[in-house]
Amino acid sequence: MQVELITIGDELLLGFTIDTNAAHISRTLAGAGVEIVRRTTVGDEPGKIASAVREALDRTGAVITTGGLGPTSDDLTKPAIAKIFGRRMKLDEGIASALEQRWRSRFPNSNYPATNRTQAEIPEGARILTNRHGTAPGIWLEDEKGRWVAMIPGVPREMRGMLAEEVLPAIKSRSEGTESVVLSGTLRTTGIAESAIAELLGPNFLGEPGTELGSLPLAFLPGVAGVDLRVTAKGLPRAQAEKLIKKAILKLRSRVSAYAYGEDDADLAAVVLEKLRSLGLKLAVAESCTGGMLGERITSVPGSSDVFLGGIIAYHNDVKVKALGVRAEDIERYGAVSEQVALQMASGVRERMAADVGVSVTGIAGPGGGTPDKPVGLVWISVHGSDAKARRFQVGGDRAEIRQRAAQAALEMVRRALSNG
Repeated sequence: MQVELITIGDELLLGFTIDTNAAHISRTLAGAGVEIVRRTTVGDEPGKIASAVREALDRTGAVITTGGLGPTSDDLTKPAIAKIFGRRMKLDEGIASALEQRWRSRFPNSNYPATNRTQAEIPEGARILTNRHGTAPGIWLEDEKGRWVAMIPGVPREMRGMLAEEVLPAIKSRSEGTESVVLSGTLRTTGIAESAIAELLGPNFLGEPGTELGSLPLAFLPGVAGVDLRVTAKGLPRAQAEKLIKKAILKLRSRVSAYAYGEDDADLAAVVLEKLRSLGLKLAVAESCTGGMLGERITSVPGSSDVFLGGIIAYHNDVKVKALGVRAEDIERYGAVSEQVALQMASGVRERMAADVGVSVTGIAGPGGGTPDKPVGLVWISVHGSDAKARRFQVGGDRAEIRQRAAQAALEMVRRALSNG
């Protein structure tokens, strides 16, 4: 089955609210074999809502909307869509009474707002989708041709509950034939650019179109953390889809193994911590340009305290000297962002915290402070274990992205060092 998704709200168009609902709905439906073929966002204007829904119905005949079901003047989804189906709005006294009782139980000493009654106005002939997580009921509206629209609230907690409890079962009841899924698998890589990994794989790496693996679309998804390689199987029974995706991921890993650190939602910090744990090693970090971001990445992983001892944010040069033992003359001679300083920071934090592995990061995050010899984005990272190594990186992006990429690069250096013994 193919469905279109329309998210409604001026706050989405203006960028004040991130549309996490669309991503959740797409993932949930894909796991049930329902393919979202188009996602649209419109503002709180009845004409634009109606136009978007009408066009979607003409294309697929199946639409889910989120948002615009509340009691305020900008909640106009229901009447706009009811008009498309030629239905009048009618007050449901049962819903109105339940809404009032809910209000009075929560706010016994305040007046019940009359505007709340608008949430009980339902298009004639509509099916009510019960909202067990909030006040606004959902609505399933269908015409004589079998075309339907499911309207659910935009509040994420309410949307998730109603999607699982009401909308998904209703969609499944309409599906015929063998149960199929839309299933994806991801191989996560870092330390290699999108164009470089595409060249490494070459065209049709999984196979020629029409072959078993060649029928799986391969997507390159670059981000601050690296490049994700995602393969997707559509319209297949779950067991068959899982088997094909596993084979595709194994084939991809065979070619890009030097850069691959995990699958699906794997986090590089968690991978590094598990390697440390398996080897019985303790880690400490010394940070300059990342300002604690590396430590934050590590401590975000539950159970990190059994291998992570702590860190020092040595932002000022005096702290590098006094807290880490970096030689002041080396900072003067080579600069704070240099191989020599990075090496001493890593060895200093390792020694002072009695760690098995010390890692350091020093760089120029910008937007100012760069020179022709040391431009913005220059980062030196050092890992000190049984021996010491330092590596120079030149990373791009704004200040936040440079810091994020530096932290990711530091974790990857530790991962490789541990993998290489």
